[in-house]
Amino acid sequence: MDDKQFLETWDIHNRINLYLLDAIEPASLRSLSASRGRNVGEQFAHIHNVRLMWLKAAAPELLKGLTKLEKENALDKKQLRKSLSDSSLAITSLLEQSLAKDGKVKGFKPHAAAFLGYLISHESHHRGQIALSLKQAGTPLDKKIQYGIWEWGVR
Repeated sequence: MDDKQFLETWDIHNRINLYLLDAIEPASLRSLSASRGRNVGEQFAHIHNVRLMWLKAAAPELLKGLTKLEKENALDKKQLRKSLSDSSLAITSLLEQSLAKDGKVKGFKPHAAAFLGYLISHESHHRGQIALSLKQAGTPLDKKIQYGIWEWGVR
């Protein structure tokens, strides 16, 4: 796999996160799963905040202009979208830096490819929690969206 494909994989993944967010009605950001925990908006905020955690550890200079999303901002769809877009660009820069150097991400083992896999796995887990929360709250995702998150070739 070349570097372009590697970086494009991250970009597609983030576009799927945004596709999911765009499909959710603002009022549904408050939805909780039956087991409680984070509401839908807080799940998206958590994704953004974990990205910031990794940026702080691996390349703090890339945090410029990025801020953690607190609970009170987790219900602002516009803020969630902007934060996820901005932190995704910073992660892209981190991945580019890692590939240009030695293929490693500071503070993560074994290498940048595994880091990409880790991020995608983590965020996809939360996409599943978001879908479950919406379903259990009585506002399930439309079938088009449910299938659409798997259409990597068109996102």
